[in-house]
Amino acid sequence: MTVNFKGRNETLEKVFGAKPLPVTQMTKKIWNVIKKFKLLKK
Repeated sequence: MTVNFKGRNETLEKVFGAKPLPVTQMTKKIWNVIKKFKLLKK
C-alpha cells in the first residue's frame, strides 16, 4: 500500500490546526485526510 499526496495543496496548519497537538491526535487527523481524499492505493 502507498499513500500519494501528489497534487494536494493543504498546508500543515489546514490539516492539524494552529494549536499544538499531541502526536496521537496528529496521527488521527492525517489518517482522516487520507481517507477523506482517498489517497491510499493498494
